[in-house]
Amino acid sequence: MHEVGLIGGTFDRFHYGHKSLIEIGLSECHSLEVWITNDEIAKSKNSLIKEWEERCSEVEQFLDESSSRVSFHSLDDKHGPATSHGQATAIVCTSETISECEKINDIRAEKGLDRLRIISGDRVLAWDGVPISSSRIRSGQIDRKGQPWIPAKLNEGTSILTSKVEAELKEPFGRLFSGPESEPQVAMNSALGEIEDTMDYGCIIAVGDVTVLTLQKIGKIPDIALIDGRTKRQEWADADQIEFSLYDSVMECDSPAGTITDSLINACEDAISLWRRNGSKHLIKVDGEEDLAPLVLHPLAPIGSAVLYGQPGKGVVLRWCDEDSKERCRNLLLGFEKSTG
Repeated sequence: MHEVGLIGGTFDRFHYGHKSLIEIGLSECHSLEVWITNDEIAKSKNSLIKEWEERCSEVEQFLDESSSRVSFHSLDDKHGPATSHGQATAIVCTSETISECEKINDIRAEKGLDRLRIISGDRVLAWDGVPISSSRIRSGQIDRKGQPWIPAKLNEGTSILTSKVEAELKEPFGRLFSGPESEPQVAMNSALGEIEDTMDYGCIIAVGDVTVLTLQKIGKIPDIALIDGRTKRQEWADADQIEFSLYDSVMECDSPAGTITDSLINACEDAISLWRRNGSKHLIKVDGEEDLAPLVLHPLAPIGSAVLYGQPGKGVVLRWCDEDSKERCRNLLLGFEKSTG
């Protein structure tokens, strides 16, 4: 056992990969110094990275009984104390960062210090065979265990809304911005004010013909838009005013009222994937109803995305996409029943 081991990283949204690395370090070191990237450096990479204190706290919560063997420190540059540490004899890393540890050892050798024993662990794979990472979690692709946010049972065929889930959907899910129904731009401008003040990463997703057309009229084209030609579940004549040419692509899918289909899921997944890849904008035409689409969009969208949809007679609802919204939607989706038809 090594007396003191070092481990460094951003440790954003503590996940199973982090867990594995910490466990490897504790299995070979009496004490472990965890050097966590400071906020200035971390947020220069991505403003969605959590504050240093919160990142430390999440690691501490995992440690529990082993907490007395671990100390936390601020990593203020690329290598921290590793190139000159006098007590440490080991450094813990993933197989992906071994080369950086070797550079650290070369610097130590130049200073006349002993090389650190490099303890490496394989990266933990997510359900799709790709390593779990904080960036994949922030981009909305997986949860912290490496699992998908869309339940596997929804990926084939049609899933039907149950009365239990329908009752839960009546609970408010987002912030309502009020405004007169005859002037939907009033509420929308208020919602956009919050989005513009807050959003750094993520896309703007609009659900519903009135919502999409209102955004179009005030010159704010959402990154992803879903329409079904209806409002209040009735045919809407003004839907013809929605300009399809404002989007890089127009996709079509089927999703009857009260259902979520693999067709809807695939269209949303494709649109978000393309936006993630190149920032392109996409309109999805739903043959049926798009009312339940937010239950799919939250699980698929990057953290930090804004989902907008209208609430007839009241205004527009804004719900930021985060891990809580993803978890809530996944739990609701698990309550759907598969169609036997």
